[in-house]
This record gives sequence, C-alpha cells and structure tokens, in this order.
Amino acid sequence: MSQIENSGSYTLGERRVHRLGYGAMQLAGPGVFGPPRDRAAALAVLRSAVEQGVNHIDTSDFYGPHITNQLIREALAPYPDDLVIVTKIGARRGDDAAWLPAFSAEALTQAVHDNLRNLGLEQLEVVNLRIMFDAHGPAEGSIEQPLSVLAQLQQQGLVRHIGLSNVTPSQVAEGRQICPIVCVQNQYNLACRGDDALIDDLARDGIAYVPFFPLGGFSPLQSSTLSELAQQLAVTPMQLALAWLLQRAPNILLIPGTSSLGHLRENLAVAQLSVSDEVMSRLNAIGA
Repeated sequence: MSQIENSGSYTLGERRVHRLGYGAMQLAGPGVFGPPRDRAAALAVLRSAVEQGVNHIDTSDFYGPHITNQLIREALAPYPDDLVIVTKIGARRGDDAAWLPAFSAEALTQAVHDNLRNLGLEQLEVVNLRIMFDAHGPAEGSIEQPLSVLAQLQQQGLVRHIGLSNVTPSQVAEGRQICPIVCVQNQYNLACRGDDALIDDLARDGIAYVPFFPLGGFSPLQSSTLSELAQQLAVTPMQLALAWLLQRAPNILLIPGTSSLGHLRENLAVAQLSVSDEVMSRLNAIGA
C-alpha cells in the first residue's frame, strides 16, 4: 500500500480516486502566466506525484495559458490507467495576465478542444465550468447558457463528466437540473468556511467537493492557533490545515499545488496524519 492510500478514496464521476490529489496551477510561471522558471523541476514534480500514488490531477488550459497541460502531457503521457485529469473552462488570460470571462459558445467549445489537444486526449474525464460573474468569488446569476453548451459537448463525447467551479448553492441546484454534476470546486479552507452547508448537502448526494486554495492561495493561512497546534503535533501548519480538510467531510478531495518536490512530499505525508477530536474542535473555531 502506498502512503497516499491512507487518505481514503472517493468517487469522482465513474472513477474512484485517492482523496489526496495534486493541483497543477503552480507549475506555470509567476502569476500562473508563462513558462515555469525551471521546466525540469516542474516535470519532476508531476512524475513524483504519480509515482507516490496521486491519481487525481487538477489543471486548466488557461494556466499559462497552455503551459501546464503541455507539461502534464510531456511528463505523464501515455497516462496511467487510474489517473483522472480534471480540467476547467470558462476563463481566459489577457495579454497582461488578467483573468477574463470566456463564456460564449465559441469560447467554451474552443477551450474544450484546446484542453484535448494540449493534454493529448480524445475525451476529457471531468470538465469544471468556472463561473466568472465575479473573478474574486461566487456571484449570483443564471448559469444555464454556458452549462448547456458544455452539456452539448458532453453529448458529443468530448467530455465524460461535468463539474462546477466558483459557484453559489443556488447555481449548483440550477446546474443539477441541466445535467449531472459530479463535483464542485470552490474556495474553502480553515478560515474560509462559507460552503460548510453546501459541502454537507453534496456529501449526502455523493458529489465530490474540491476546495481550491486549501492553504489560502495567494494569501497563505495565518493563525496563531494553527501554528501552536502544528508545533505540538510536530507538523507544519500547512500539513495540519490539509489534515483538517481531510477530516472535515468524506467527500472533500484535496488538490494542494506546489512546484517543489519537498513541498509535494510534505503535502502527501498528510495522508498519515490523524487529528484528534480536541484538535479538530480548536481548528474549527478558527473559521467560526
């Protein structure tokens, strides 16, 4: 048994994946734009992740753009049979590296084909539709039009399963009326707890929840309680924050990202970390 199997597993679409995965966003250059500073290191991280048991990788063709998917293909193709690559569409990058909506039927269709080409796949296992009414967080508004386009691409056989990203609970409900939704990907971590009820609702229906920025993203988590408890347990604060997520709900799938082999090992070691009820209670209070 590999160490990562201790994290447990959960269904993502029709596939069973380990609950500790890998997010590839940080493999692109600064600001998720342009090529990595060290291409060989980026390839080594991807290969090491899979060698250590990761079978769920999160990516997008607007990381770079195109860079991250090209790295994944170079490092890992032909892909292991158990590897699930999840991508997302709905945004594009401006020449100034801005994150811009890309919701038109033409843009969404092109994005699916770009992901297929750069990953070297004939079908995308899971595609998340990222809703960009507000680039900084979920904002209400109907998602019927763009989601219907993605559902049509699914019917054409280009996409196997569909997820949603950066969405509100009402948008999740609307989406589930249009097509089956296998996962929701929103910002969530120890300090950002707005999706508590949504996570529990999705768990009851067997739908995966994939928190992005599980360690705070561009503004890393900072908490004296977290640091104190981590020191007591002889782990890093980030390891403890990830362990809290694993124990928070069985449908949470983690995709911590890094461009460092050392940080990758630290992240995957969380599979071995068990958190007591007392520690969980103190961690829960951080986001209260």
